[in-house]
Formats: sequence, structure tokens, C-alpha cells
Amino acid sequence: MKYITRDLENVVNQVTKEYPVVFVTGPRQVGKTTMLQKLMEGTDRGYVTLDDLNERNIAKTDPELFLQLHKPPILIDEVQYATELFIYIKMHVDKYHDAGAFWLTGSQVFKLMKGVQESLAGRVAVLFLTSLSQSEIYGGGRGTEAFTVDMEALSVRSKSREEADARGIFERIYRGSMPAIVSGANSNNQIFYSSYLNTYIERDVRELSDAIDSLKFLRFITAVAARCGQMLNVAEIARDADINQVQAKNWLGILEALGIIFYLHPYSNNLLRRLVKTPKLYFYDTGLVCYLTKWSSAETLESGAMNGAILENYVVAEIRKTYLNCGKEPYLYYYRDKDAKEIDIVLEHDGVLNPIEIKKTSNPGSELLRVFGLLDKSSTPRSNGAVICMKPGLGAIDRDNYIVPVWMI
Repeated sequence: MKYITRDLENVVNQVTKEYPVVFVTGPRQVGKTTMLQKLMEGTDRGYVTLDDLNERNIAKTDPELFLQLHKPPILIDEVQYATELFIYIKMHVDKYHDAGAFWLTGSQVFKLMKGVQESLAGRVAVLFLTSLSQSEIYGGGRGTEAFTVDMEALSVRSKSREEADARGIFERIYRGSMPAIVSGANSNNQIFYSSYLNTYIERDVRELSDAIDSLKFLRFITAVAARCGQMLNVAEIARDADINQVQAKNWLGILEALGIIFYLHPYSNNLLRRLVKTPKLYFYDTGLVCYLTKWSSAETLESGAMNGAILENYVVAEIRKTYLNCGKEPYLYYYRDKDAKEIDIVLEHDGVLNPIEIKKTSNPGSELLRVFGLLDKSSTPRSNGAVICMKPGLGAIDRDNYIVPVWMI
């Protein structure tokens, strides 16, 4: 299986020189261990996985002995199974102060983060690895810059991406971004995602909540997938999954903790009134959405009822990935007021706001820019805007608003 270079590698190498603990978290099977083992080649770093039940038992019952058996520099895989290790890792770090002594991976994001914050505050660099980005799949591993609405940066970006028309974009959306699919290790999407869900439900989901009915959880995650790119409606999800709203909220927390979904929160500002407060829901991997919502091909997806929502999901996820792959926090929001006027993305950075619309059209017009003026009452100034769409090349509607092809993100 061909190794796919990850944009996060540069950040891992950098923080390994600066922090005693580097913790890479993210969903299962996105390549955390594969990336770190690649970076370990030619070094004296050891490796141990807590998927091994014997190693896990020692780590949980005698963490001091575990660290005597596995001396730094060490990569400890799936460390969420033995959070008892954290206090002993802290003691080692405080005694020796060795940069890069511990590399940790974990698949249970927020549960694990709590342990990290309590035991390793100030000693750990926390990085999040998602499924593959467009840059990693179609850019030859050359796209390590976060997405910005800047013409010069966009022009540079266009030279390191593989162009795609509307059909090609929906092929990418349908195929998904899991390394096993992209690399060709698994050629059948249906079999891969079926096995992937079974693994999640039977292992990670039960680890977080052992009172889970597998069939109900599958109905639940299907109901969530059908609402990607939409404002969160817990009541509707609960109704479709035949569970109560408390369960639905708890299970949404599990999906977020496992790195399957994320939220775009509404932009708020004390000068803006009448804004909604409900977040919008997105998946990191659109291939999983297509499997759950039972689309049979990219062609049927492109002409189907979900095409706008799933295109928005794809674009938002890809922009978010460009920030996470640089080790940066993405300040992404959406705007919607009580009059249902909406801006798909509000990107906040360097003291300005960039409004962004996402459209399936290949010929966007100036009428799409009218909503951008809604941000002018904010205390943070509005800067350049963009329409991300199916137009084949980079362009502009006017001096301040650009046309950005989806393939360029």
C-alpha cells in the first residue's frame, strides 16, 4: 500500500523539538499510527500499542512498570485505554524534560483531552489528524497552508492542485477521504464503511457508553448523516432514530468525541442582533455520509436532493482540514439571522471577517454577494469575500470578491 504524505508531518516534527509530549488524536483508521511510524523510521523510538490486551493490563494496573519496560522515546498507541499512564508520564517529563520523549495517539478525542488537560497541561502539544484532505490526495503533499481569501495565496494554491469539474468533485465527495479507500487497499466502499461502522459501534462507542443498542445507534447515525450541512435539530434526529432527545444529545456527543462529526457555530457579535444560536452539523468524511444515506453512485448523488448540503459539507470540512493540518485552530462560523438570511461560512482571522458562499453553479453572479453586507454592522471589519463553486478556474466577481473553484481548497 502506497504511503500518502500527510500535511501534519511538518507540525509533528516541529513540536517534537519543543514539547516533551506530542499527542495526535483523531478518528480510527485515518492514519495516525501510520504517519507516526513513518516519521519514526531511522530513529531509536520504540512502539507499543494498547490494543494489545497484555500491554493494556500492565499500563492500567502498574503504569510505573509499563514505562520501565517501554522507555522513552516511545510511541504509545491508543493511549485512551489506560489513562492511568498520564500521571506517570507527567512525573517522567518533570524529572527529565526531554523534548519529544512521548508520542501518544488516541481515538477518543474529548474524553482523552480531559485526561491530558488534568495531567499534562503545559507539557503536551495536541494535534488532530482527520481523514485525508484534498491537498493530500490531489496536491502531492504540497499544501500545508491554511485556506485564506487572498488572491495571491489562492494563485499559489491553484498551481499545486489537481483540477476537477462538477462530476469530478462529486466523485471525490462520493469516494470519501479514508486512507484505506484512497490508497486502494480497500476497493469496495460499501464493505469498507460497513466494517468501519461495526468496528466503531462494537469497540469505541461501547467504550464510551455500554448501554447502546447497535441497531438504534445505526439508525441514529444515519439520521444524523441525512442532516449534514443543516442546522442541528435534535428532536428530528431522535424521532427518526426512535430514541429520546436526551439519548440523541448524548450520542451526538459520542460522535463528536470520536472525531466523526463537528459543528459550525453561528457567528455572534454584540453589535449584531436577531441571530440564531443553533450550530450546523458536518461530517469530516463525506464518503461515510454517502454510505449511510444510501447513494449508489456519484452521478445519482450529483443530481439528488442532498447535492447542495453534501457539497457544503465537503467544502466546510476541507477548509477546516487545512487549518488542523497546520496545527491551527480554525475560526469558522456561519451567519444566519431571524429573517433566514444566511452566509455559509464566516472566516475570522487577523482581525477581519471573510464571508464565503458555497454554490453548485459554475457561473456565480453578483447577486450572491448581497448577503455579505450583513456583516457590515459587526465590530470586526469585513474584508474580501468569496464564492466557492464549480467554475473551472480562479476568478473574481469584483475587486473585493473572488470566485474560487472547489478543487482549489
